[in-house]
Amino acid sequence: MEPLNNNGKNIAYVHTKTPILTDVQSALDLMATVRYEAGCDAIIVEKEALTEDFFDLKTRLAGEIIQKYVNYGIRLAIIGDFSGYPSKALHDFIYESNQGKHLYFVSNMEAAQKKLG
Repeated sequence: MEPLNNNGKNIAYVHTKTPILTDVQSALDLMATVRYEAGCDAIIVEKEALTEDFFDLKTRLAGEIIQKYVNYGIRLAIIGDFSGYPSKALHDFIYESNQGKHLYFVSNMEAAQKKLG
């Protein structure tokens, strides 16, 4: 985990290409680490850090994780290319998330920092 300072806001960049967000508990563990050890209230991860189940909305994993993050005031930006997913529901979810204030799906680090800043 690498803390970033973005316009006075602390953001944790968790750089991994291995899934570390695999269930609700792992998402809560990451959130606690980021908040209490790094003093950040925002996280940037690459899409490879999330299990593929996150992107299958039928599993409800994305909703459960995001609800926890919203409840605790942690914002999340996910970097990656999401065009390869055929699900219209997922693309709608991505669009709606990007209109909000808590979860963003972006293509690069610059966009992630802009959304979270």
